[in-house]
Amino acid sequence: MTDMTVGFLFIMMILLAFFASQTRETETVPMSRFESMVSERDEWRATAKAQEATITDLKDQLEKLKKERAALLLTIERKDEEISKKDQTISELEKEIERLQQRLKDLEIVDPLEAYLARVTQTRREMLTRLRDAIRADFPDLQIELSEESDALRFQGEGLFASNRSDLARDRRDIVARLAQRLNEVLPCFTIGQASQFDRTCNSGFVMIEAVQIEGHTDNVGTDRLNRTLSAARANNTFFAMTQAAQGVMEHLNLKSQPVLSVAAYGPDRPVAPNDTQEGRATNRRIDLRFIMVTPQDTDGIEVVREALESVVDQP
Repeated sequence: MTDMTVGFLFIMMILLAFFASQTRETETVPMSRFESMVSERDEWRATAKAQEATITDLKDQLEKLKKERAALLLTIERKDEEISKKDQTISELEKEIERLQQRLKDLEIVDPLEAYLARVTQTRREMLTRLRDAIRADFPDLQIELSEESDALRFQGEGLFASNRSDLARDRRDIVARLAQRLNEVLPCFTIGQASQFDRTCNSGFVMIEAVQIEGHTDNVGTDRLNRTLSAARANNTFFAMTQAAQGVMEHLNLKSQPVLSVAAYGPDRPVAPNDTQEGRATNRRIDLRFIMVTPQDTDGIEVVREALESVVDQP
């Protein structure tokens, strides 16, 4: 019995040794594989750590972007409010523009008569300016200006006449003669008659001169009768000097077929300088050359002027 028990135990020990050896062989791996697995594990750990750092960085960036997004949304909200206000302003401005455009259209509907009279005034100023500049070119030291209303040429400075004299001062005769010649160059496009040279190039507004008045003036020294007689004599003497220097000047006619050149006398009534100084009195002893234009009362009158000027073109 004892031998059997010992034999059984011996067999069991052998079996246990066999199973133990089999177990160790299963759990044991080659060193190269083990080292490769350790290395791979370390790489995965490093990768995991790097990814963890990346995730942390991305979380930080995400948080920052969220804050920026919130700020941008707030800015967009403010901008939307500003845009809304701007849109309202634009709407109000568009309404104002529409109102002003309508007003402009209303203003552009100009009365033809008013438009024509405006052209008359502008053309007269241009004619007088042209005449003044031509005389200034001939006599640079001469004081000659447009009147305040831009309807007359005014000779100023020492005056054309000596005190109590109606004859032109010797050194002023050449001025009057040259004035007549220059006037004879200006009138043809704005008058009718044989001397007329009207065309649409020089007178596109169909403006016509009624009269060119040679106005005589005096200072206030002496009696009223004397001064009125004196101013008339001064105007007449200037008239004769001009017609002698430019004989064709009387051929320029107005709408009534009358010579446009005429005379008028005002004595001391229209001074342009104070009479309490010698220089002022000398300036008032003067001649004004005033342009009086044809000013129709209605559009029919404008057509009459147009037809009169155009008839000149058809003359043989």
